[in-house]
Amino acid sequence: MSSSVDPRDFYHDQRGLGPGSAVEPTASEVKQGYTAQTRNPAPLPRLFQPLRIRGLTLKNRVAASPMCMYSSQDGFATDFHLVHIGQFAMRGLGLTIMEASGVSPEGRITPHCLGIWKDEHIEKLRQIVNFAHANKGAIGIQLAHAGRKSSTVAPWLMKVHGRNADASTGGWPDNVLGPSAVAFDGGSWTPKELSIDGIHRIQQDFALAAIRADKAGFDVIELHGAHGYLLHEFLSPISNKRTDEYGGSFDNRIRFVVETVRKVRQVWPAQKPLFVRLSVTDWVSPSDEIPTGGWTEEESTELAKILAKEGVDLVDCSTSGSSPKQQIPLAPGYQVCFATAIKQAAPDMLAGAVGLITSAKQANEIVEEDRADLVFLARALLREPNFVLDGAAELGVFAQYPHQYERGRNKSILTFV
Repeated sequence: MSSSVDPRDFYHDQRGLGPGSAVEPTASEVKQGYTAQTRNPAPLPRLFQPLRIRGLTLKNRVAASPMCMYSSQDGFATDFHLVHIGQFAMRGLGLTIMEASGVSPEGRITPHCLGIWKDEHIEKLRQIVNFAHANKGAIGIQLAHAGRKSSTVAPWLMKVHGRNADASTGGWPDNVLGPSAVAFDGGSWTPKELSIDGIHRIQQDFALAAIRADKAGFDVIELHGAHGYLLHEFLSPISNKRTDEYGGSFDNRIRFVVETVRKVRQVWPAQKPLFVRLSVTDWVSPSDEIPTGGWTEEESTELAKILAKEGVDLVDCSTSGSSPKQQIPLAPGYQVCFATAIKQAAPDMLAGAVGLITSAKQANEIVEEDRADLVFLARALLREPNFVLDGAAELGVFAQYPHQYERGRNKSILTFV
């Protein structure tokens, strides 16, 4: 070790792009039985080929999807988040995106959701970012406003308190907001219809949150435009009944999203990627009231073309969340086709696939067949946080391990196939 290297730098001299990146095995590693071959396959399985987006290079094409953890107080990240997010950075994810973070207090789903509405939130977020970067991991944050689906309680508290958070459980039932005064269902709060001034205020909240995300050091921002939350609520005629310039026609319903993207892109550094998560379809059958059923795949592909011109780099393709009437045809990789549709309709836009992707073989096939550019995992990572490192072995790739975990390589599976 060079005398110029601080011995307390536990992450120094990681090979390649760090944990989870493909590296050539050393003679010693071959001798110890960690691999049966002396070189990685050429070309590498595409899942382990780097992906460059603007000024950011992802070491592989596996991303941790934003997952609500309901473990914050007043929006502050905690040691839980450091450990939760840190494990993904250590274990080789190409990109980890932190959970939906409220751009305002009333923009949270629950009183215990993460926030980024004040400068005091930055310090702990920066600690988490720094840990990810020490492990050569890219990290993003999802900026969100829950709209009419806000002021609820954490899932494990519903049996005690019911679904909704009232004032006694830290909620804000009198300040639930939406494009229209239409509740999600009979058991949900009825939102207040946003005024034009209120719309502009929330758009500014997103821009200010983006500035804070940059100060914290995040590499990527994802705007949450899915799952029935505020941006999605403006898109879908199920939740948007407005008759002004923010409702009615396709151009009017997308206006809130496009303007918000524009404000964020103006303050977010040009070299840093900007993602948008969309529910590409509402999965609701047509009705007399809404002949299209709701927000559709065709509308999503048209929006993707517009977002590409506004400086969005990737659409993270999810579905549903606007209506309890949704009928979702669950099956392995059931949402991948929507990422493919976005890629085909908007060649300048990258697309991410998410939803019941549970093995490295399946994930690699998706990117090898050019059905998506990036694969997002959620529950699979909660079950298997070592997904990337084990997946490399499954695909015959010798990948860098974190130094501290090197002795944990499983010789029985780390052989080339």
